[in-house]
Parts: sequence; C-alpha cells; structure tokens
Amino acid sequence: MAGYGQFCAVARAHEVLGGRWTLLVVRELLCGSRRFNDIRRGIPRISRTMLSERLQELAAIGAVERVEAGPGPEYVLTEAGRELAGLVGALGHWGQRWLPRRAEAEDLDLEPLLVDLRRRVDFDALPRDPLVVRFEIRGHTQRFLLLTPAEASLCTHNPGFPEPLCVQGPLAALVAWWRGDTGFAAAQRMGLSIQGPRALARAFPGWFRRYQLADIAPAELGA
Repeated sequence: MAGYGQFCAVARAHEVLGGRWTLLVVRELLCGSRRFNDIRRGIPRISRTMLSERLQELAAIGAVERVEAGPGPEYVLTEAGRELAGLVGALGHWGQRWLPRRAEAEDLDLEPLLVDLRRRVDFDALPRDPLVVRFEIRGHTQRFLLLTPAEASLCTHNPGFPEPLCVQGPLAALVAWWRGDTGFAAAQRMGLSIQGPRALARAFPGWFRRYQLADIAPAELGA
C-alpha cells in the first residue's frame, strides 16, 4: 500500500497506526490483556487472521514484544507501545465528549462491555462470599460473572457458585449506564433490571468502578 508521501510525523504515525483495528488492539494491551484470545475477547469482530497481522505490525514498529510464556506466547507493550496510552486516551476522551450517544441506535456487542465490567470490579465493595451474576441480555447468549474478594472471571456457564443475581433487559440500557450516558435508575427505566435479593440488587452498581471515561460529559453542541 502506498504511503502518504509526507515528512510530517502525524502522517508517518498514521501510516503505521491508522489501520482498522490497530488502536483497539493497543487499547486491549493497555488494559492488561496479554494473550491472543484475551485480546480478541475485547474485540470480538476482529478475525483471528487480522488480529495476528495487527500484532505482527505492532511488533515490527517496536510497539509490541512477543514473549514465549507457559502454554503460548504473550504480547507485551514496549516503552514505545506504552507511550500510546496518551493517544488512545485522547481519542477516547474526544469520542466520549463529541460523538452522539444513542445506545439504542448503535450496533453493539455484549462481550466487550462485560470484559470491561470485569476489569473494573471494585473488590473492596464485594460481598465476602463468592457469587455469580447471570446476564440475560435480550438477543444475546447468557453469560456469567464470577465475583470473589480477589478475582473476577467471565464465564459461559456457572462454575459452581451461588447465583443470587440476574441482570436482564436490553443491551442499550446496560450500555447507557456503563458508559455514563445515564444513571442506574434511568437505565432501569429503559428496561434494565436486577433480579435477586433486594440488598444485593441495590448494591450491584457499587461493585464496579464504571467505565473509565464515564465521567466525561457530552459537549453541548450548538451552545
């Protein structure tokens, strides 16, 4: 593919980082994913072939190092890769502030939201005993989130712990709460519900440190 033909550092950086999926791969690595399948869980629409290509490209420019570890390789950001945190953060901040937020009109996947939710568990706020939260989100395969005082795991089935809570409703309502578009009460008015013991259901939103950009208010366009 022909380059931009410019000396400018913006153009040169965009040539190597501006491809489809590339910065989302970097985002997953910045969020702590190190293995191939873990990275892909956060970007479920990327093909395995494309993810492999993007990781190779990031390694070729010195942003990622492939490390042989355990049953398979791990992918680790180098100093150059870690420095992309500022770029990814600025892009996210701009998108959260300036792009319209209408979850009900967006083409959304459940998996990336649940992956982020698992990452943002506030372990100090959890009950002492392990429990499982079941997610029955309309139009999506049910998923299970195991919560213990020291671990959070996203599962395709209950791994054998008590299952007192079930989150039900449309994905748009869950997204609107998690992304900071609305409060939890407003998400419930959109159809989100937590089934289970009242005390646990009321405590549920406080078990998580919401999406890291949730506090960025949308711009008042035209003001």
